[in-house]
Amino acid sequence: MRAPSLSRPVLCRPRLAALLLAALLASSLPAKADTVVPGAAHAFDYRLQPRRIADGVYVLVGRTEDFDTRNGGNIVNTGFLVGSSGVVVIDSGPSRRYGEQLRAAIAAVTPLPVVLTLNTHAHPDHFLGNQAFPAGTLAALPATRDAIAREGEDLSANLYRLAGDWMRGTEARPPGRSLAPGRLDAGGRELELIALDGHTGADLLVLDRASGTLFAGDLLFHDRAPTTPHADLDHWLAALERIATLDGVRQVVPGHGEVASGAGLQTPLRQTQAWLRWLQQRLDTSAAQGLETNEVLALPLAAEFATIAEAATEYRRSVLRLYPQTEHKALQQHGAR
Repeated sequence: MRAPSLSRPVLCRPRLAALLLAALLASSLPAKADTVVPGAAHAFDYRLQPRRIADGVYVLVGRTEDFDTRNGGNIVNTGFLVGSSGVVVIDSGPSRRYGEQLRAAIAAVTPLPVVLTLNTHAHPDHFLGNQAFPAGTLAALPATRDAIAREGEDLSANLYRLAGDWMRGTEARPPGRSLAPGRLDAGGRELELIALDGHTGADLLVLDRASGTLFAGDLLFHDRAPTTPHADLDHWLAALERIATLDGVRQVVPGHGEVASGAGLQTPLRQTQAWLRWLQQRLDTSAAQGLETNEVLALPLAAEFATIAEAATEYRRSVLRLYPQTEHKALQQHGAR
């Protein structure tokens, strides 16, 4: 059984938890207007271009940026699998508009119906497109369903502040179906569902057996700094160890960043591990030295992360989110001596 985190008294209060996540997502960003920057987009078109990476396997790679009114929240990787009788969607995107445009992109590839729409975890860029898909197809791990039902509307409202009118008409629609880990046939695709945690309280991985494609959700980032608003670093690092043991993986679709295969197959795993280990050590060392939060924020990034997108922003957010409980743990250990 998972030990309760030091922040559990806050996280168990749904609205406060959602507002905390909203603040952390926005902590380094200026306030955004409720409109798109003139000339930034036409008719709120995400210009989604499905990329075929294997037989019947398509991905739509988002930008390695932060939410803003130019990208409309399109910073996430989504995908879909075309089987013999239907389509499986993996994450529905950051808005109703995105979900509708994703569904249109799927229809341009195949006339087959969407039979399953998976949400890998309860962060807004992965589930706020759910409205565009049949309600009966929406599915997620039980804890993900609960988190979307509990926090989804607050997350939608906050993303509207960041992405503006790209979000118009978007409402959080929780999946009605609970998933369990194991083998699943959907639309004629044989999938293996893997339930882990660490990035959030419930993180779903989807392995398409025929192609060896692993949709890893936000447990893996590629050339983009990991986000940590609901993270448990110890659990996340343990999940990465589990991912490293998976058989039959020939290509990886991270939650953010480019698809990895061939000689670079392990790159998202190694980058994510390196960042989390470094972050954990930085926090632990700083707490042991008695540094204040502003002093930790002022420390330089490790040179190895100089080319990682959003590294400075995510470092700041991670310190603000994780350092208070790291300090508390250090004080408890000191008092026990």
